Amino acid sequence: MKNFKYLRISKTKKIRYLDNYYKKNLYIIFLHGFQSDINGEKPKAFLKYAIKKKLGFLAIEYSGHGKSSGEFTKGNISKWSKDVRILIKKLVKKNNFILIGSSMGTWLSLLQFKYFKKQIKGLIGIGSAPEFLDRIMWKKFTKKIKKEIKEKGISIIKHGEYIYPITQQLIKDGKKNKVLSKKINMPINVTMFHGSKDEVVPVSFSRKVLKIFIKSKKKLVIIKKGDHSLSKKSYLEKIKKELNRFIQII
Repeated sequence: MKNFKYLRISKTKKIRYLDNYYKKNLYIIFLHGFQSDINGEKPKAFLKYAIKKKLGFLAIEYSGHGKSSGEFTKGNISKWSKDVRILIKKLVKKNNFILIGSSMGTWLSLLQFKYFKKQIKGLIGIGSAPEFLDRIMWKKFTKKIKKEIKEKGISIIKHGEYIYPITQQLIKDGKKNKVLSKKINMPINVTMFHGSKDEVVPVSFSRKVLKIFIKSKKKLVIIKKGDHSLSKKSYLEKIKKELNRFIQII
């Protein structure tokens, strides 16, 4: 896609992103999931939507993911959250924005509230997975895998077609970035989309996210027969309709 760009944030680090620049308009910021990238259907669909609606747009590819620099095994929630924070400050600047987090992207979205409270005007979650490293992964690992991670510092996990190199530092860092026990007191719109056939993350995680927001207008949308990624055109249309609703209210 011709819109891919890179932002160099240090001598050894550059982050790939997709954007639609608008100086004073509302932005939509898309944050992808664990070991994903910004090549998928969701960032493309939301970019097209932003262009059509004359809105700003930013999709960020964290270090060690896709074509951004860095090794995946050296990354963690703290580092990826920092990548997001840096790119928002550099590219979105003082503009207001709506966050769309896919899976781990919702976790990273929730970590941004500490820094951009005045600018965040809404949150949409897709198969949200905050604290998944401890609450889903570590919980499901066998004693053998846990032992390997503790002794070698890493274990290569095979799940279907995917291979996940899980490091001890990643698990430990995840525990330092807890969000589900916190409360966010903001009168914004918060909507969670979750597939009824999501076999990766239980719908209870989307419910847990909604509980964080004590003054928000909250909504849980369960997509019938929907999977974890919710990348089908019909699912994305439902998310875009919700974006329309958010924008009309802001």
